[in-house]
Amino acid sequence: MKKVTTLESAFEKISSGMSIMVGGFMTVGTPEKLIDALLERELTDLTIICNDAGIPDKGVGKLLAAGVVKTFYVSHVGLNPLFGKLMSNGDIEAILVPQGTLAERIRAGGTGLGGFLTPTGVGTEVEKGKQIIKIGGKSYLLELPLKADVALIKAHRADGAGNLIFRKSARNFNPLMAMASDYVITEAEFTENIGTLDPDQVMLPGIFVDAVVKNSEEN
Repeated sequence: MKKVTTLESAFEKISSGMSIMVGGFMTVGTPEKLIDALLERELTDLTIICNDAGIPDKGVGKLLAAGVVKTFYVSHVGLNPLFGKLMSNGDIEAILVPQGTLAERIRAGGTGLGGFLTPTGVGTEVEKGKQIIKIGGKSYLLELPLKADVALIKAHRADGAGNLIFRKSARNFNPLMAMASDYVITEAEFTENIGTLDPDQVMLPGIFVDAVVKNSEEN
């Protein structure tokens, strides 16, 4: 059950064309070491699902700058001017999703729900191509679950079984994305032996995690 491994071993299953969820919120809680490892594999045609587009030299912004992203599901893009250029030039398929809707679509994917109803986006560009359902005279959009082949997430502490503890706001999308992905790699700031974490403090059970990579050799 020991899941702490090397970057090379953790990334053996990653290939071009995959869909990858990346945790973080304006690069807080983003696994920078895992993104760098992804770039080293020189993959192409990736579908990235992330709350934001990072900045040009940090977070998923590095993936955009490298030209490895084909499709991007995202909520906030204002901190990365490169994203706007790529979208305007047609170099990437940009799927803009309201932030709360993005979180709930990922949650639905991770919990096995068939979707959910939300008034957010009704009467706007967001409703195009979506089913509109009226309940009590009010219109709602049917938003479908969102899943991925891989999730790259970051945790504060992890044990050998993959149980995770996140630090403050760095928790953000990380646990949701782990639940909604088939294969999950965690970058951990600190790793510990199995049984050392207080079960009441664990924020994501190890059953959702496949590999844990140390943040640094000093860890």
